[in-house]
Amino acid sequence: MKIINNRSALLQRRRELRNNPTQEESLLWSRLKNSQTGFKFRRQHSIGGYIVDFYCASKRVVVELDGSQHLQKENLEYDKIRSKYFEGLGVKVLRFTNAKINTNINEVVEEIINFMFSTPPFGGGVPERQGGD
Repeated sequence: MKIINNRSALLQRRRELRNNPTQEESLLWSRLKNSQTGFKFRRQHSIGGYIVDFYCASKRVVVELDGSQHLQKENLEYDKIRSKYFEGLGVKVLRFTNAKINTNINEVVEEIINFMFSTPPFGGGVPERQGGD
């Protein structure tokens, strides 16, 4: 199955989402942009018919932020279907609640970094972690 990234049919919606981020998306993006984590992330990237909050193509990892509406039964089911779709394409999904972003952004970023370093790159082995850790 072929991944269709950033379909032109979703371009306008992706732009709207990038231009009107939630507070939590802005907060996390300030920590992910410009490869600050050692990995390049994209905002509001589409895969198939879905638009994800953040995507790292080299690791095939999606990072999704969930507001309180995601706790409703129908939204939980929708998120499960989305995650299965991505996983079927070999894309891993990390989910964080908005509450966690707001209360402990440092822990969220560290969790993302640890996950990224423990995940083999698309088509290869695990990278060595750089820095003083």
